[in-house]
Amino acid sequence: MGANGVFASSAKHEGKESRIKRMPYAKPPFTLGKIKKAIPPHCFERSLLRSFSYVGYDLCISFLLCYIAITYFHLLPSPLAYIAWPIYWILQGCILTGVWVIAHECGHHAFSDYQWVDDTVGLILHSALFVPYFSWKYSHRRHHSNTGSLERDEVFVPKPKSRIAWYSKYLNNPPGRALSLAVTLLLGWPLYLAFNVSGRPYDRFACHYDPHGPIYSDRERLQIYISDLGIFAATFVLYNIAVSQGLAFLICIYGVPLLIVNGFLVTITYLQHTHPSLPHYDSSEWEWLRGALVTMDRDYGILNKVFHNITDTHVTHHLFSTMPHYHASEATKAIKPILGEFYQFDDTPIYKALWRETKECLYVDPDDGAPEKGVFWYRNQF
Repeated sequence: MGANGVFASSAKHEGKESRIKRMPYAKPPFTLGKIKKAIPPHCFERSLLRSFSYVGYDLCISFLLCYIAITYFHLLPSPLAYIAWPIYWILQGCILTGVWVIAHECGHHAFSDYQWVDDTVGLILHSALFVPYFSWKYSHRRHHSNTGSLERDEVFVPKPKSRIAWYSKYLNNPPGRALSLAVTLLLGWPLYLAFNVSGRPYDRFACHYDPHGPIYSDRERLQIYISDLGIFAATFVLYNIAVSQGLAFLICIYGVPLLIVNGFLVTITYLQHTHPSLPHYDSSEWEWLRGALVTMDRDYGILNKVFHNITDTHVTHHLFSTMPHYHASEATKAIKPILGEFYQFDDTPIYKALWRETKECLYVDPDDGAPEKGVFWYRNQF
């Protein structure tokens, strides 16, 4: 299965038919206002009580899992303990990814009608997951403002063939792809925060922890300091846990689940914005609505609910980022008839999609001989 549920042969490049039905890249025949009119008005309403109920639900499950692991796992015989801990890590990682998504919604002012509530909740939850809240909030906001732009998008910005590193062709094989994918899932998120890896190029070193870095404006710098204080506070708490309970305890209870959260985060974000059917635009072709539609809804099965539907309603999220997640599914159903082929959905199993996109989406280039030189498509041939 592929974009919109089918593979198709709708485009030709270098004499070969494409296996993916491409998303339309012309100017959409609808406006954002028309899309919004198709959505029931209540979908834009934020409920403080309902939003907190999701926070409470996720945290209760997280603390329950932690309590079970601390209280009972040491009583298990060795063979069962070796099974119990991986189960705990996976379940805790999934639940904490849901917590991460709620903090992300706070950054979009989708949690409540009160900005200070959103920022307080987001700062606490993201800091607990080692994410600098305001730093991510501002860079992510710029991603939403420039999605699909090769010059101004903030993250997972594909490179044209001319800018691909010399060693990339040596990794274009199954072992190389497996290694690249493993490094990306394990280290991609902290590398992006600390070194802007896979992010938009800047004229000097860019880092989410640097208040005076090129990512941020002067009026944002104080809040970047606050984000850093949140990370220092989380580090202090974790240090004291390690001192009192031991480093192994901290790694088992918190460290491994956090790695799983980071892996899910990279997977979700990468697959939302990387697909052979999705175009990218340079400044000659890009405009906000065309760029906002350059994202792919995916099916994670039961994890759609665990991740608060950020996975299968991401198109709606890019169009209306202040909409709470608990209305996004209803809104997505409402806008599909308006979007038509501009709505992109792929129900390929996630592990297969990850491997396929890693194999097929290596760089972007315009079609040979195409009149639209500012429209770029993914390629995989060196």
